Amino acid sequence: MNVQFVGAGFAIMNVVQFIPAMAAAVAVVAAITDVRERRIPNRITYPAMIVGLGLQTVVHGWRGLLLGLEGGLLFGGVFFFFYLVRAMGAGDLKLATALGCIIGPVNSWRVMFATALAGGAMAIFVMVFTGRVLQTLRSTLAVVGFHVVHGLRTHPVVNLDNPTAVRMPYGLAFAAGTLYWAIFMQLWR
Repeated sequence: MNVQFVGAGFAIMNVVQFIPAMAAAVAVVAAITDVRERRIPNRITYPAMIVGLGLQTVVHGWRGLLLGLEGGLLFGGVFFFFYLVRAMGAGDLKLATALGCIIGPVNSWRVMFATALAGGAMAIFVMVFTGRVLQTLRSTLAVVGFHVVHGLRTHPVVNLDNPTAVRMPYGLAFAAGTLYWAIFMQLWR
């Protein structure tokens, strides 16, 4: 479909190009808010979910609505497990769901992978910058061991409720992963 947004007598971009631009804009606004306020508010995520479902519907018809829902369930569903064990906040979960609604299921896998790489790089940076390399490695092994034995229960020490834990605004990782996909993956099409 070649629906175009037109302004001042010329086509700005077609709707298919608008999807990565919208996803990037949502992710960047969420990242800025996450860094400033340490939360990603509903006023960003809920409208983004609705706009994403609408965009998918415009591009793919009624099938697009299902694709948007699938993307939201996939992206949000994967991050729901991190939310369950208190390793990630509800705003991060809703942002993942919103991005999935905007980009659909196929691209959700790509953005999830890029986001995970960005999050890993950020974690390494924070670990080194704060001088907590050994402590972080020990904690990581303890968390893995805990979840092997106890399943999806929240770790008693390493969780969002622990005030001494080092926290990272994961909205930055979402923004980095989404921008990577929006810029580089679209160039390779």
